[in-house]
Amino acid sequence: MSCGNHHDTPCDEVLARVYTYLDGELDQGGCGEVRQHLDECGPCLREYGLEEAVKKLVNKSCGCDQAPTDLRAKVLGRIEEICGEIQASEGAGKPENV
Repeated sequence: MSCGNHHDTPCDEVLARVYTYLDGELDQGGCGEVRQHLDECGPCLREYGLEEAVKKLVNKSCGCDQAPTDLRAKVLGRIEEICGEIQASEGAGKPENV
């Protein structure tokens, strides 16, 4: 998505980081970039507002339930496994230096 106006940080980049921003997982510089863009861009601000509302609704509905420790460990382990497979397949496609 793009509003058609020039911004220091493109709309697509800001929208890709909305959940990271909402979760408070961006560094101070990243937060500043997102805030500045949202202050300048009405379409992105509306999209942010929608995502924020969805996050609040999910948190209200499911926020009290924590995943069991063993399930959390299995999910994180599987994520690491898949990341390793992706890295291995990307490395396999690259020609070796001769």
